[in-house]
Parts: sequence; C-alpha cells; structure tokens
Amino acid sequence: MSNYRINTKCIQSGYTPQSGEPRVVPIVQSTTYKYDSSNELADLFDLKADGFFYTRLANPTLDAVEKKIADLEGGIGAMLTASGQAATTTSILNICKSGDHIIASNALYGGTFNLFVATFKKLGIETTLINPDLSYEELDKYVQDNTKLIFVESISNPQLVVTDIEKMAKLAHSHDIPLIVDNTFPTPINFRPIEYGADIVVHSTSKYMDGHAVTLGGVIVDSGNFNWANGKFPEFTEPDETYHGLIYTKDCGNAAFITKARVQLMRDYGMPLSPQNAFLLNLGLETLHLRMERHCSNALKVAEFLSKHPKISWVQYPGLEGDKYYDLAKKYMPNGTCGVMAFGLKDGKAAAQKFMENLKLAAMVIHVADARTCVLHPATTTHRQLSDEQLLDCGITPELLRMSIGIEDVEDLLEDIAQALDKI
Repeated sequence: MSNYRINTKCIQSGYTPQSGEPRVVPIVQSTTYKYDSSNELADLFDLKADGFFYTRLANPTLDAVEKKIADLEGGIGAMLTASGQAATTTSILNICKSGDHIIASNALYGGTFNLFVATFKKLGIETTLINPDLSYEELDKYVQDNTKLIFVESISNPQLVVTDIEKMAKLAHSHDIPLIVDNTFPTPINFRPIEYGADIVVHSTSKYMDGHAVTLGGVIVDSGNFNWANGKFPEFTEPDETYHGLIYTKDCGNAAFITKARVQLMRDYGMPLSPQNAFLLNLGLETLHLRMERHCSNALKVAEFLSKHPKISWVQYPGLEGDKYYDLAKKYMPNGTCGVMAFGLKDGKAAAQKFMENLKLAAMVIHVADARTCVLHPATTTHRQLSDEQLLDCGITPELLRMSIGIEDVEDLLEDIAQALDKI
C-alpha cells in the first residue's frame, strides 16, 4: 500500500480479501490452528516458515491490523500488545538488561515515568531523565558507555512538550544507539517519527487509534533502519539457543528487532492483544484521519478561547500561536498536533477542581484522546505517585488541568467551558 496516501491507508492497508472472502477484517477468535504435518509445525516453531500456530505469537486478525499500523508509520513491521504500557516495556526490554542505562525525556506520562525510575530500576536498568529542550551539546553529556537507547514522547502527556526528534535522533545515532518515540498523541496522521530518524515507534492504541475508549491496546513499530550489528547489542548478534542458534541480525535481516520482540519477549512474557480488541481497533483506524482533523480544529478554538479568558493564567497547546513549541509543531506537524491541551486557573488547585466539577458536557475520566471531551487533574491522578519535587521537575504544577477535546460541536464545548468558569 506504499503508493497510497495515508488517508487511504487508514481504510485499505493490512488486509486484501481474495475472491469470496470477507470484505471486513474477520475476527479469528481462536487460540490455536490445525496442521496436517508434524514437520510443518516443527518449521513454524523453528521460525523456518511463516504461519499461525498460537495466538500469543500471531493471529490473522492481529496480523492485518499490525500491517496497517506499520504502513501508516512507515515501518517494516509491527507488533500489537495488550496495552500501551506493555508496548513501551517490551520495546525497552528487547534491548536492555541489568546493568544497562537509558536516557529518557522528563516530560513523560506518569505511568511511563514510574516504569523507568522505579520498576526498571528494580531490574537493574538505570534511567537518567533529561530536559528535551536542552541543546545537543548539553544532552550529549548524559550519554554513558552503557547507555542503550533514548526514549521520548513526540508530544508529551500532559505537558504538551513537542520534542525535537531530529535532534534526538542525531544524538542517539552519534552514539550508535536507537531512538524510541512514543507517538500516541499526534498519531501517524499528523506526525511520522521514522521520517525524522526515529528507529522504533510505540503507541497506546487505547487513545486516538481506537478513538472510542472501548479497547486497551498498544503497538510497537520497527523502522527497520537501525544497525543492531554495530557491536553494542550482543543479544541480536549472538546465537539464541532457545531457537537452536538463530542469530537475529543474520537470519532476520532488518526485521531483527521486531522478530526478537515477538518470538522471544512475547513468547516469554505473554501480553498479546485479543482478536476482538484488534477488530475494534481496526474500526477506529478506519476513521482516524477524519477524527484527527476534527480533534485538532476543535482544540485550537478551545485553546484560543481559554487563552483570552480572565480566569485562566496560562494555556499550553502547541498549535496555538505564541506557544513555546509552536515553531517546532509547525515544522513537524504542519497539519495539526492533537486534541489535548493543558492550562492553569489563576486561583490554583481548588479552582481547577471546582471547574472540573462544574462541567456538564466534558467528563472527569481517567482517559484521554477519544471522541468525547474529558478533563483531568494530573497531579492527583495519573501522576499521583510522583513526589512534589518530581512533579515540578516534569512540569506538573498544582493548578494544571489536562483537557482532551473531542469531536462534538465546538460551540457546545465552548458554552460548557464558559459556564463552568463563570461558577468559579
């Protein structure tokens, strides 16, 4: 599907029915698959043949959706996982082991922050959190001999930091390590990190890709561009005895990363997406290009309204002219960023909580980036596990509210926000 435009890929990529087959991607609700020859099964287990033998590793429904997402991001392959957190965890553990070091942006989703600084630390993997706005020269000082990757969010949740991906890719590649980018907020409709040097892309598909808050999921996309045989990643170049000496870089070529993630980590840790959830995800992907356009246009109008309101002290939205990241957003995402924004009320945390409680159309929910407008106070919810110092370090102030603008009529949204502010 590489010759088609991305809007067409949302609908057509990943699945091409043959004569008499279902037009819509079917749900193959089976854990297992029948074969007539024991040699066929043996070849599948030895990775000598392609096919399906157990849904933890591969399933026809998941396979179609994985191919679609890989096509949308411009990668050579993808693997769906049970959640976005599982995608991030797998992408890291596919590279790192005890004794290794990670550099990560300090502008991260709370769950990812905790994964890096607490859970990975227990596994012997250390993380240095950096300010992504630092210069190349300043960032370069944080790279250590045992640093194995750099991890950033293209647009951070909830601070709305836009990362300079080309700068981060240059830094990573100068040290022969990969750049992993969480591209959940802009989606491949508005930004494709691989085109700017990212090596691995991850998503929480529970957000815009699904778009309707009906199914958890995550995905890892492999660019196929990184040289895993550069001497820094022996698990890719030394024989895997669990597959009779298979060498990923030699036997899998530029698909070494995504193959290892599937046949080693998914095999052992087991966090696949269900066929039913993959089917629902695909339905969301078919309208992703349409929804992102509305999310972005609605969000810009709301951001403009809030920026002029006397009870609002500040607004962070990269698509808003004058925003700190406006120029970077225009460089990387000229057609729009996302539907999420952050803002603060002049009267602080108490006013922020009262504002949320006064909203009638927008709901307080622990979610973001779906069709319905919602609002959240990150400091007491998604980032609650962080200390006060950590909150301030990653830009989460007490008055900060995250609002995810949906695809409702924007005039109704503006009226709802206005009446809630009037009651403060």
